[in-house]
Amino acid sequence: MHVLVTGGAGYIGSTLVPTLLARGWQVTVLDTFAAGDTYLAQCCSDPNFEPVRGDCRDMAVVEPLLARADAILPLAALVGAPLCARDKAGATTINRDAIVDLMQRVSRQQRVIYPTSNSGYGVGTGNAHCTEESPLRPVSLYGTTKVEAEKAVLDSGVGVTLRLATVFGMSPRMRLDLLVNDFTWRAVNDKAVMLFEAHFRRNYIHVRDVVKAFVHALDNYERMRGEPYNVGLSEANLSKSQLCERIARQVPGFVYLEAPIGEDPDKRDYIVSNDKLEATGWHPDHGLDAGIAELIKGCRMLRNGRFTNV
Repeated sequence: MHVLVTGGAGYIGSTLVPTLLARGWQVTVLDTFAAGDTYLAQCCSDPNFEPVRGDCRDMAVVEPLLARADAILPLAALVGAPLCARDKAGATTINRDAIVDLMQRVSRQQRVIYPTSNSGYGVGTGNAHCTEESPLRPVSLYGTTKVEAEKAVLDSGVGVTLRLATVFGMSPRMRLDLLVNDFTWRAVNDKAVMLFEAHFRRNYIHVRDVVKAFVHALDNYERMRGEPYNVGLSEANLSKSQLCERIARQVPGFVYLEAPIGEDPDKRDYIVSNDKLEATGWHPDHGLDAGIAELIKGCRMLRNGRFTNV
């Protein structure tokens, strides 16, 4: 199989690409490699690996790569509400328009696995789990662009979409602005965190289990095609305060308090059902507690400023 991965040098891609190569597949990565990134350096010795410097919005670059691909994994995106709020034009053109353009060029014989976000659910309804049939009510530009891109993929009839929970865990191209990663960093280095609207809930998923979901979707493409799937840890529908409590079990002296005033600009608050994907045979391998233990080790090595999008 020849797989085209856009944005393949990012947080998910730098873990995904080596996994695809380990299967003996040919992998082409299209990325801007904006800072001369070497997160895929370990792949360069593999003859099946081809890095291409370019922009996913430039169809003159994308089209010849697309012509050779059996499967396309469009990871390239501006990820997260703060980054998209800072660069509204980039968020719209990369997160939505580039996907729409891509889907207009994909053939019926090609496979597309598109990662969107369960942030599209916005604000849930009490203790009711959001399923793939729940209404999509994004509360940020990031969520809106991902929902609109997902529609283009599903309307094409050739795609599978993965609605990812908040991802955590160590990766070659690290991100410390994701909630579990951020709170663990603060616990290890600051020993304290102030929570705004600590009751807001989310679902979480390890980056290696996201990779497992991509591979699972490729392996089971014919029976999964045309459908969205939530990808998360069913045991980890947690509020911010509950997440901090789990971290505190492993970081003695970590203090977390709820701010008496102020509010979180990110209004997402929901719990998610992952039953649909689990019914296809996918199950996560990495629990939240094991991921926190992994992050604690990583936070002893990392410097925060290098690994955030904002």
